[in-house]
Amino acid sequence: MPTATDVKTFGFYVDGSWLTDGERVEICSPGTGELAGVTYRAGAAHLEAAIAAATRAFEITRKMGGFERQRILRGVAQGIETHREELARTLALEAGKPLKAARVEVERATFTFAVAAEEAVRVGGEYLPLDWQASTAGRWGIVRRFAMGPIAAITPFNFPINLVAHKLAPAMAAGCTIVLKPAPQTPLTALRLAQIIEEAGWPAGALNVLPLSNEDAAKLVSDDRIKLLSFTGSTAVGWQLKAQAGKKRVVLELGGNAGVIVCADANMDYAVERCAVGGFTYAGQTCISVQRVFVEESAYEKFLAAFVARVQKLYVGEVLDEKTDVGPLINEEAARRNVAWIDEAVAGGAKLWCGGTRDGATVTPAVLTGTRPAMRVNCKEIFGPVVTVEKFSNFEAVLGEVNRSDFGLQAGIFTRDFVRISRAFEVLEVGGVMVGEVPTFRIDHMPYGGVKDSGIGREGLRYAIEEMTEPRLLAINPAGI
Repeated sequence: MPTATDVKTFGFYVDGSWLTDGERVEICSPGTGELAGVTYRAGAAHLEAAIAAATRAFEITRKMGGFERQRILRGVAQGIETHREELARTLALEAGKPLKAARVEVERATFTFAVAAEEAVRVGGEYLPLDWQASTAGRWGIVRRFAMGPIAAITPFNFPINLVAHKLAPAMAAGCTIVLKPAPQTPLTALRLAQIIEEAGWPAGALNVLPLSNEDAAKLVSDDRIKLLSFTGSTAVGWQLKAQAGKKRVVLELGGNAGVIVCADANMDYAVERCAVGGFTYAGQTCISVQRVFVEESAYEKFLAAFVARVQKLYVGEVLDEKTDVGPLINEEAARRNVAWIDEAVAGGAKLWCGGTRDGATVTPAVLTGTRPAMRVNCKEIFGPVVTVEKFSNFEAVLGEVNRSDFGLQAGIFTRDFVRISRAFEVLEVGGVMVGEVPTFRIDHMPYGGVKDSGIGREGLRYAIEEMTEPRLLAINPAGI
């Protein structure tokens, strides 16, 4: 675990300055409770200064050429790459994410900023003929996208750099300014990223990063100077913020309890491996983590035996151990909730094939069968290392089972039958259907978001830029010129 040299202190970032005149906050590693780093909690006055700075700086960023934004974003991507191991260790310690998974996340953040750099010079529009009626003969128009203005970003603990990147990178590419509230459990990586962005040349005041209490952060939602609120986090909080946001645009990336359909014609070994990875990476603390697996009856026993055996081979350990596949949950409260839901399912008749024990914040990977749809391990988001596996015999019925959820983020299907693939794409009420893959799959330039309680709007660089810009029409009447 961390030595004295690993423990770093970060101020918060307002209007181009690093400040420490707030309450000192120690960030401790979830697995061991050891000190991972120190920062300071900003207050209401700091947030007011940040919003004012973002409003002023927007007059600079809105006028920046695409080539300037591209140059800075490339610099950020290079900075992340240069400091990738430092960032991965910081992330692993504060989030309790196994080091090899933390490295993957840092690599993804590099990619996110690199793609944003390319999109910065592709924020385009369209030519629009307006001569569709005799009375408008000769008229034409162009549509151009303009940056909206200051953006408020609120991010969760589970991806401390890449989900921050998904707010900051498209905003910078669009020419917007940002006020970021990182998760209270994991502010250190976001603050280190802000240092890299500052070094890349992003203007003072155009990025502000403040660890805040929920009470002091309320102005991010209510202040009319903020033109868009981008929130990733819990379902209940997200919809509450939307109700409070007034006229501003809101993008919400919320929860899920993702379903996977495994048909009898699937590559069974590959489906087993991907479901194990998708269900237990970062201890299942991903909104598109595999939670519910439905296997065609004729392949069920084979799949289940192989899946349980694969899950039992996952290495549970310390986050800095290179062998670790599964580390702790973010805190002991989350671990206790996971075990309580497992115990509740077993008491209701389910069978626990492996795992489900707790040691502090760590829960061993659990596989359940014989569950019912109304059990919380199925109908709620468990956000932990727990997967249910059930059989199906009717394909149309299993599509309905996947849809029997308040959430609709992503779903997966393993089959070679294109008719079934087409039907799943048509019927499943989700933001994305992954074929030959688990719903946990994401590459960072694809459109990403959900329906129902999983949110509104889309991330993924080009799609997020569309959310952060407004189309404006220039209509030309040559006869009047």
